[in-house]
Amino acid sequence: MPRERNISRLAVLATVSLVLGSLLTVRLWFLQAVDARGLQERVQEVRTRTVKLTPERGRIFDLEGRIVADNERILTITIDRAIIARPLDRQQMWDRLSGVLNMSPDALEDRFVSKRYDQLQPVPLKEDVSEDLATFLRERSEDYPGVDVREDWRREYPYAPIASHVVGFLGAIKEGELEYYRNLNYDPDARVGQFGVEQTYEALLRGKPGYVKYEVDSRGRILRQLSRKEPVPGNDIQLSIDLDMQQYVEQALWTELWVRRRTEAPTVLAFGEPDPRYPLINYYKAPAGSSVVLNHDTGEVLAMASYPNFDNRWFNAGITSEKFNQLFPKTDDPDMSILVNRAISGRYNLGSTFKPFVAYAALNTGQLPGGVEYTLRDQGIYKLSSIPEERCQLNVKCVFKNATCGNGAPCKYGRVNVVDALAVSSDVFFYKIGEEIFSQRGYRPILEEQVRQFGFGSPTEIDLPYEFVGTIPNKALKQQLAASGAIAEEEGKGYYVGDNVQFSIGQGLLSATPLQLAVAYGTIANGGKVVKPRVVRAVWGPGTPKGRSGRVNMDKGVVIRDFSAAQIVRDINMDMTARDAIVEGLTRVITGPGVRSDIYHSTTGEKLFRSYPKRALPIAGKTGTAQGAGNLPWNDSSAFAAFSMNGRIPYTAVAYLEKSGFGSRAAAPVVKCAFTALAGKTPIPSASPADPLDVNSVTPAGDQRLKNPLCLVGTGSSVRD
Repeated sequence: MPRERNISRLAVLATVSLVLGSLLTVRLWFLQAVDARGLQERVQEVRTRTVKLTPERGRIFDLEGRIVADNERILTITIDRAIIARPLDRQQMWDRLSGVLNMSPDALEDRFVSKRYDQLQPVPLKEDVSEDLATFLRERSEDYPGVDVREDWRREYPYAPIASHVVGFLGAIKEGELEYYRNLNYDPDARVGQFGVEQTYEALLRGKPGYVKYEVDSRGRILRQLSRKEPVPGNDIQLSIDLDMQQYVEQALWTELWVRRRTEAPTVLAFGEPDPRYPLINYYKAPAGSSVVLNHDTGEVLAMASYPNFDNRWFNAGITSEKFNQLFPKTDDPDMSILVNRAISGRYNLGSTFKPFVAYAALNTGQLPGGVEYTLRDQGIYKLSSIPEERCQLNVKCVFKNATCGNGAPCKYGRVNVVDALAVSSDVFFYKIGEEIFSQRGYRPILEEQVRQFGFGSPTEIDLPYEFVGTIPNKALKQQLAASGAIAEEEGKGYYVGDNVQFSIGQGLLSATPLQLAVAYGTIANGGKVVKPRVVRAVWGPGTPKGRSGRVNMDKGVVIRDFSAAQIVRDINMDMTARDAIVEGLTRVITGPGVRSDIYHSTTGEKLFRSYPKRALPIAGKTGTAQGAGNLPWNDSSAFAAFSMNGRIPYTAVAYLEKSGFGSRAAAPVVKCAFTALAGKTPIPSASPADPLDVNSVTPAGDQRLKNPLCLVGTGSSVRD
């Protein structure tokens, strides 16, 4: 029996040995024949490192080729993640690098663990280091395994703060946009356009990344380069902005706001009694404003200014969050917002600058008996005739007045037609239009339909982000505002004749941007064509050669897309009789004469434009004053819009100055300066590259005052226009 048991054990052992041998043979065959390629790939992965190469971002230059957004090559210190994967290895490395990079070990660790960096790429430890520091680390790669020097790009704005609201700036990808940009093959730490043209044209400006593949040893040291694909630079962008004109308009706006803040406001109220909720003050606040100069034939924007302005170099200055909040404080006060392009994002009543479009609506739809020959006797007060007297006694507003003249009583202009009414800005005439259109409209919102043709209530679709659409008063808007609590629930139940009367003088729930106003006035100027505005004239191929004095050599570049031709949104096919009457009224605003009743009433712009050069561009325009809070003059905002009557210089200019007083006194001087410059009647200083950024400054942008402010000089109307 013992012998038989031994034989059985030997048989089992033999069987097990046979099975194990077979398995080993199969495994060896599998490794050699089947998995060899996979193993080789894994070995290769361990021994190679692929590094992305950042493309040079496309440059941005002005109409004449002056570079307003450029790039500077910088050096960045990086480290390979795989070499210091263990916490102990990292700590030892941070201790060695801390003194060299002048960064604390904790700061270096924060960089390493941050989700902002691509987990498959070397970690950037410090950007914009000196060539000496880069050389020091390269020569000591044995002491700093995995550390490398990468070439990157930093955005430069040579003319900052000129046109900063148009050009924009770069910033870190926002938390909510990480997935979007990741899908576009951006690294999480990439800097992208966050404002202006930099944002709108991000896809064209960015370029295409390249890569370089290295063979490295077990300590991460580069042994040799295996392959390389060069990055493709981004496309260059040419603006329609002329830097000299841009600077001049910015300075005119800055200076006029500065003057208004030192100007005592009138103490006589334009309408009624003051609101006791608001304190009586004596000086205009004049916190903000904007101005636009638009080619109304092509839609190209020659200048677009917004105040408060900012220096876009702050966004590349590496400042602390505390410093940033000091420069750009978070605020709910719209007067204090800095990173807002008010030319396209400002939400404003237009005041009397809106009257030409109301006049056209009435004339074009036959609401005025006799058309342009229709006259009305303006006695300074208008009483609604469509509301029964008993309702007027029940706290329904039935009486509307003109602005006050020098004696504190409403101005009485006597018998006026549409041309006169525009020239002297007769509210009574337009109150009548508002009531007549409301009473005869049936189920059609006639006034709304007519003014929408000019672009009000719709985006202009300019190639800049954050454009405000504007609002047109109607029942739906009132219901929406009531639901949000902006107006009383009872007020939101309907659209009434009083709403239309306020609408007819550019008040009430009407809101628009200065750019929308410029497009609308440009439509009158060009005979009815609504043009799409643009700040970009052309897209150029990458790497347009540099020329002299900070310019590109446009003769040697290649245009890929040209936007200079007009893009017509719609052709209104204007009634020329109505248009001519409106243009005549707007011309008289500038040149006079006014009207005579018991006294002579000058037009709203006549006094100011007496100082306008005689041989300058002939222009037609309209003043406007948007009534402010509490019925207080110092809360009134100032608007002015005008266009050239010279077809060879086809420009429309608009200015809007918040809480700055009457239209003829604040906004109109800025526009007067613009047309004086366009006519070549005042020397415009050439824009010069900026001085180095003062990182100790506590203001977002420096002084931008006009050196020669004579173009602003003049006496505006004493009537709220």
